[in-house]
Amino acid sequence: MIAELRTLYFEDLAVGMTETLSKTIAASDVVGFAEVTGDRNPIHLSEHFAAKTPFGTRVAHGLYTASLISAVLGTRLPGPGAVYISQTLNFRAPVRIGDTVKVTVAVAELMPERHRARLSCVCAVGDETVLDGEALVKVPARAEKNPRFRGIE
Repeated sequence: MIAELRTLYFEDLAVGMTETLSKTIAASDVVGFAEVTGDRNPIHLSEHFAAKTPFGTRVAHGLYTASLISAVLGTRLPGPGAVYISQTLNFRAPVRIGDTVKVTVAVAELMPERHRARLSCVCAVGDETVLDGEALVKVPARAEKNPRFRGIE
């Protein structure tokens, strides 16, 4: 899943641009996410517990699925240098271990006065949307210079 980095500046963006990423969810991903976050809800980690839930099996953390959106924003659209401002998330359906999640991010609106982009975000398994929402990001402009790196071109 490691995406090749692509840096886009605000001037490179256009409404309608899209980028996708696909990731098959492994049991080790879910265990690793639980270790990193401390969310050890047994619905994610115990097949025995999860079998008694409406899902019938272990499911990935919703925020793990959402973090795949961050992977697109930070590596491809807009890419390195983009700064998250906000994110809305609507959890529509569970993601099970073994599911392949396809993340699609699209530029929905550009706000030139502050170099911000509103991005539509959809995560799907097959034809089913499992998560959707919008992200607001600040995107570096070509002409901007980071004051911390003054003098470095």
